[in-house]
Amino acid sequence: MTADLSHEIEVVPAFHDLDPLGIVWHGHYVKYLELARSALMARFDYDYPQMRDSGFAWPIVDMHLKYVRPARYGQRLKVLARITEWENRLRVDYRISDALDGHCLTKAHTIQVAVALADGEMQYLCPAVLGQKLGVTPC
Repeated sequence: MTADLSHEIEVVPAFHDLDPLGIVWHGHYVKYLELARSALMARFDYDYPQMRDSGFAWPIVDMHLKYVRPARYGQRLKVLARITEWENRLRVDYRISDALDGHCLTKAHTIQVAVALADGEMQYLCPAVLGQKLGVTPC
């Protein structure tokens, strides 16, 4: 059986997240993804401070968002983050949905790579600490 590499949070868009049309401005979805990714990594005790302490930065090098339906002020949203790759890079897939009816609003993914803080070199394999924290072993 594989480890559950997912975590879900709830977000409620605030008034300052809206665009002039009264819907959540597209750029704020990135903030929601970041909140879910940080909560996911904290679940495994490998959030940003622990990454730094392990000697690695994990910058995002690629991001893709597919907007399906708009989110609105006060709408309860569920943001699911799931790690789907961890050997050569860290890929997190996301689904933002309406908390009440489950309708999908946005699908996304991010790609992060490990960079050694000591010399700034990108790692072509994820450091062993990631697999240890996630409780997974390489194929």
